Amino acid sequence: MKKIAISAMAAACCLMLFTGMGWAAKYQYVTIGTGGVTGVYYPTGGAIAKMVNKKKKLYKIRATVESTGGSVFNVNAIMAGDLEFGVVQSDRGYQAYNGMADWKDKGKQSKVRSVFSIHPETITLIASTESGIKTCDDLKGKRVAVGNPGSGTRKNSEDALSTCGLGFDDLGAAEGLKAAEGSKMLQDGRIDAYFYTVGHPNGSIKEAVAGRVKVQFVSFTNTTDVLNKFSYYANAKIPVGQYPGAMNDGDVPTFGVKATFLTSSDVSEDVVYAITKEVFDNFDDFKKLHPAYAVLTKESMLEGLSAPFHDGAMKYFKEAGLK
Repeated sequence: MKKIAISAMAAACCLMLFTGMGWAAKYQYVTIGTGGVTGVYYPTGGAIAKMVNKKKKLYKIRATVESTGGSVFNVNAIMAGDLEFGVVQSDRGYQAYNGMADWKDKGKQSKVRSVFSIHPETITLIASTESGIKTCDDLKGKRVAVGNPGSGTRKNSEDALSTCGLGFDDLGAAEGLKAAEGSKMLQDGRIDAYFYTVGHPNGSIKEAVAGRVKVQFVSFTNTTDVLNKFSYYANAKIPVGQYPGAMNDGDVPTFGVKATFLTSSDVSEDVVYAITKEVFDNFDDFKKLHPAYAVLTKESMLEGLSAPFHDGAMKYFKEAGLK
């Protein structure tokens, strides 16, 4: 009798196991790599995941979001199969696809695929007024946070410094901090300035502007050479009006890139199609996510990309008459 009971229990456990496995097998799980939680990448990834998960029964897809170290991390994780999607600066996507910069030794990341582009991101330098930094030339000998290794900000800060003939070695200290950490470090007096390539307005920068230490944005105007050298850059302005308290008289000239949504050619066409469709079919709601999206049009989200379109994205764009 005891053996029968044990056998029945074992059978029930097996049934529960296989039933659970069957439920899990119904869904394909995808992860979206973003950036720091105070930037625009994280809420962007969260919104895309929410759109898809609302229709999980239709698409059989469950999407999750991961806060990561940024663009380089996201590309490498996508190539390794640890992420299915990632928000990546257009310059970093270009470098990865062409085997440049951080991918010089690895070679071309030929499986990188574009899904769509998102908002413009400006190379932003925030300095304390106490530091005396008013122009790029004033950075020599100063303590500057240039972005953590693996972030888009780090390479952008290097290019920004080159516009005035400076490099990391010319700084008093080139701190490898995450951009979102710059606000506190600046207010604590531990750095003189920090770089952040980001869409505006940004929460971390608002914190820096609202602190005890007065701050200002630093302009970059000698951009002709860097724009000619790198096609993914374009002139831009920092909208100072979005940061009450900043010690600037008007919008600050600089340059920047675009945020892009990338994947791998190994990710299925059905999954990429579903995500693309949900974002574009809910375009008005997507635009409301952040003030940086106010300038978006469906057409502009197909521009500024640095790798070929994924077949799943292209399928939707053709159906929607966008291609």
